[in-house]
This record gives sequence, structure tokens and C-alpha cells, in this order.
Amino acid sequence: MVIVFDPKGDADLLKRMYVECERAGRLDEFYVFHLGHPDLSARYNAVGRFGRISEVATRVAGQLSGEGNSAAFREFAWRFVNIIARALHALGIRPDYQQILRHVVNIDALFVEYAQKYISEHDPRAWDTIIQIEGKLNDKNIPFNMKGRPLRVVAIDQYLTQKRIADPVMEGLKSAVRYDKTYFDKIVASLLPLLEKLTTGRISELLSPNYADLNDPRPIFDWMQVIRKRAVVYVGLDALSDTEVAAAVGNSMFSDLVSVAGHIYKHGVDDGLPGSLAGGKVRINLHADEFNELIGDEFIPMVNKAGGAGVQVTAYTQTMSDIEAKIGSRAKAGQIIGNFNNLFMLRVRETATAELLTNQLPKVQIYTSTPASGANDAINNKKAAFTSSSHDQVQMTSVPMLEPAHIVGLPKGQAFALLEGGNLWKIRMPLPAVDPDEVMPKSLQELAAGMRKGQAANSEWWEAPGYSALQDGLPQDLVDDFRHLGAGEDAA
Repeated sequence: MVIVFDPKGDADLLKRMYVECERAGRLDEFYVFHLGHPDLSARYNAVGRFGRISEVATRVAGQLSGEGNSAAFREFAWRFVNIIARALHALGIRPDYQQILRHVVNIDALFVEYAQKYISEHDPRAWDTIIQIEGKLNDKNIPFNMKGRPLRVVAIDQYLTQKRIADPVMEGLKSAVRYDKTYFDKIVASLLPLLEKLTTGRISELLSPNYADLNDPRPIFDWMQVIRKRAVVYVGLDALSDTEVAAAVGNSMFSDLVSVAGHIYKHGVDDGLPGSLAGGKVRINLHADEFNELIGDEFIPMVNKAGGAGVQVTAYTQTMSDIEAKIGSRAKAGQIIGNFNNLFMLRVRETATAELLTNQLPKVQIYTSTPASGANDAINNKKAAFTSSSHDQVQMTSVPMLEPAHIVGLPKGQAFALLEGGNLWKIRMPLPAVDPDEVMPKSLQELAAGMRKGQAANSEWWEAPGYSALQDGLPQDLVDDFRHLGAGEDAA
């Protein structure tokens, strides 16, 4: 199967994937997920499928900062999300970002709902006692830490305090509602911005899908499902519009995929299906374009541990500095790069990036020839006025196999590849022809047109909307020169 992460949203890449799926007869297994076009996108719940319920909290809280004083808030956020996820799971509700945000803002409703289930199962007559306790409550006898909580919440808490319960979910909810509300709002403040990024606007429809809405034609997928189907998935994250949301969604998907890879590694891809064989694996080809936009702590185990489950990661970036700037650590950047077995390098503009390849190559011995000549006066020879000599000095010299300048000057469509640990190859690749949009259905044509909207080609910058006011003031011959220059760049 094939998964492609495209942070920017390249219409030509989407079109190429559709064309190749059509040629291979796999259009029925082609999924398009795009944050910028929710009407045409498939839907995906990053926390809806899990092997252990604690994975939900890990995927959510793992995206929070863990540096310095933020580590304590991150740990509390993990615990609180874990309490909510366990309660939702016990109530038979599939977790999603919308549900988690709702209960982070107001834990009281979930506490009452789970208490109704728990008490009805263990002591149905207890509600009479709870109602009596609630009727006696007033501002004077409510504990200080419960100020601002609904009276029903206080009454249930007091009843459960009198009883010895052995339910960890109920205990967790009870400890959460006992926090002072003002203090509680402060310690979850770091969690709310992340959840609001993932639930604001129409993105909520994609990341918190309504499974009960049978009238919604947009498919819902999860990684295990598409892996079993050997599907092809395009993920467009619309990073140009909102980098923060794109990174959050991408990291959630990576974290979910790592969890699925762990399950496949232990039990095989067909675990739980009739006639399944233990240990069965599927090769998962993961392509991450501009992966420095998506990189985070979730990506590291994807590279260095998921290979045992059949995951083969191909990551694309422009410079080493992009990775270091995003992840904030040279050591982690080196850890990520060091886990890739093969290196393909096209033309780059940063010498440090080119040295990533050249520093791994051995030096080679070459022969150098140094010509030398000289002339001297003839002293005792009456027939000659001078004598001359000429010779070549041949010696061996050690030089690098490649210099960074060789990579910086590569033509378009050519690359160097370091394969199988140390074999250097020079590659020339054909440039793919442009396929017409008519090969795609109307819905994908609209999506591709929207992805291209407002993005002028580099060779047509003078025709972009921002330069329209300048065109009238430029001489026609200068505009023609720009047009010819652009045509020359396209031909190159």
C-alpha cells in the first residue's frame, strides 16, 4: 500500500496519484484526505482506533511541549485525557477530539453520566440517597474545592465518598471533579489550544466524524482498514493556510500509524479475521513530502522501529537546516537522518546539506602529472649555447570522490544516490509528462483547481494578482522578455 503526506497540497501530485491508480485498476482503494477541502475529503479519527486505551492520551498530550516547566502540565494533561478516554470507552462512546474538548471544558457532565451508569449497575436504590443529599446542599456546606460545581456533582461525590468503590474509572473522574475549578482551568490551559486547533471550523467534520450519519457520502478510514485493503491514501494538510493545524494533524496521524505498526508487528495485519495467519505483514510505502513541516517526536519511532512491521519511509526535504530548525535539536535531527538506509540527493543550494552525502564517501587515489622544463648555459660545449630538459612527474594524490560543488551544480532531473550502505550511483531520471485534468472525476478536478487557486507558477510571477498593477506601467518588450525567461526556466 502507499501513503503520501503532502503538507503544502500539490495539485499535480494528487493528479499523478489518481492517474497511476487508474492505470493499476485501484481507484476503488484510493482515498483523498485534505484539510483545505472538507466537502470533498474523506474523514479520519486519529484517536478512534487503539490497542490500549492509554494510547488516546499519548497521541493528544504527546504534541504538547515537554521542555522545562511545561513537563508538569504535559503530564497532567495526559492523565486528564486518559481519564476522559477511559470513561468514554466504558460508556461505549468512541473517543474523538470533539468529545475530549467538550469534557476538558466541562468534566461535570461526563462525571454525572458515568455515575448514572455505575450506580445503576451496582446500587440502583442509591439515587434516593443522592437526591436527599442534593436537597440539603447550600453555599455554606459545600466544600471550598467544589465551589462552582453543580449540586448533583457534589451530591454524587459525597455519596461515593461514603461508599467503598473499586472502579478505577469512577475513582479517576471523582478525583478530577475535586480539583478547585479555577485551579483546574489553569492547569489544563496548555491543552485547550491544541484541541481547539483540531476542532475549529469544518476541520471538526473531518477529524471528529459522525459515524451515525448515514447520509454523509464522505468515507471514514483508519490505518488498519486501509492497510488491510492495500489502499492508496493521499493526505493534504494545507500547511500554507495554517501551519499549526497541519503539524498537529500530521503528528496525530504519525502517532496513530506507529501504534498500528506495533500491532501488526506483534499480531500480523489480519489479526482477528477468520483464517488469519500470525505474523502476516504488508509492505507500507510511506512518502512524506517536505517532512520537516511534519516532523516531531512522533516521527522518530516511525523511522527507527516501524520497519519490522513492513513500513518503508521515504522522506523528502530541501536542506538539513529545515529539519534542525523544526525539531530544535541537532542531535535529534542527526538521529532521524541516521535511520535512513539510502540517500538520494538532487541539486541543493546549501553546502552543509551536500556534505551530508560527500562526507560519507571515501577518498580516492588519482594520478597527477606535473610537467617540468629547464634550460642551462653550455659551459664547455662550443657547439651549443645552452642545454634544455623537459620531463613529467607522475604521482598519486588522495582526493574526495565528490565535492559539494558537484551536487550544487547538478542539472534538473539528475541525482546522486548512496545505496546499500555505500554504493554511489549517478542517476538521470525522465521528467513525467503533464496529464490533463480531464482524466479525473469532476469532484477531484474541483479539488485540484482549488489547490492551484492563488498560486502562480514561478515562471509566471509577473502575471500574479499582486503584480497586476505593475503590468500597465512596464514596456511591452520588457514583459515579453520576462515571458521568454520563464519559458526558458520551464524548458530547463
